[in-house]
Amino acid sequence: MSTESSILGNVSLSSDRLRTIALYVGLYGTAGLFLIPYWYMFATSLMTRELVYSEVPHLIPWDLTLYWYDYLLTSSLVVQWTGNTIILAGITTLVVILVDAMIAYSLTRLDWPGRRVIFGVIVASFMVPGIINLVPVYIIVSELGLVNSIWGVVLPSAANPLGVFMLVQFFKDLPEELEEAARLDGFSRLRIFTHIVLPLMRSALAALGLFIFIWTWNSFVWPLLILQSESMYTLPIGLVTLQENMGVTEPGVIMTSAVIASVPLLIVFLVMQKQLVRAVEMQGTTK
Repeated sequence: MSTESSILGNVSLSSDRLRTIALYVGLYGTAGLFLIPYWYMFATSLMTRELVYSEVPHLIPWDLTLYWYDYLLTSSLVVQWTGNTIILAGITTLVVILVDAMIAYSLTRLDWPGRRVIFGVIVASFMVPGIINLVPVYIIVSELGLVNSIWGVVLPSAANPLGVFMLVQFFKDLPEELEEAARLDGFSRLRIFTHIVLPLMRSALAALGLFIFIWTWNSFVWPLLILQSESMYTLPIGLVTLQENMGVTEPGVIMTSAVIASVPLLIVFLVMQKQLVRAVEMQGTTK
């Protein structure tokens, strides 16, 4: 009897293991399918012209070259465009975090008339397509003399409705007793905001910053309208105009430019992913 139980127990354990193995194989296989386009993009950027135009697709190039990278770096302004994009995305991220944090704090912690109406307007602005505001905002930016200026791209994005909405939810979960204790210790409102609230909201601010950085990095229409000089272009604009300016239709150049545009975002995500996970955990464990 005991022998049969042992055998049945072993069979059950083996079945569990098989199910676990099948689950992991399925999950890793699905993840692998998502990675194939990125791998093909990276592999093509390192292929020779003969492999790129080969009738048989090569996922693993047997002959590597940096020709396409050298061609892009020496024949275009891709380095300058990358620098412009990093500066623009960095400044926009810092400005949005600061402005949105102040707006969200005032909506959740300060008592002033009309704050619920203002928050309702901010939430309602999600329903308005951004393309509708394009012409009026451009006229305002033009009147301020900010066309072909980095601030003409940054300032219209300073008060981001999604960022305000997101931070309001996090600020609501912050215990008010912490601020009351700080006030009893003689802290001013500004000092509470800068020394207590912002440090405690570090994960939420990092998650918002990551989102804003990626969104700004990939922005195309608005920077295209404002940045009218080729030397001021961001990376997405420069890479799109590259084909027209250089008459380039080479798959190697296109894939290499895609790698150059993607790698910085991947690095930023890897650096910030812990803060992003903490922000999700924080929102999930608070009421």
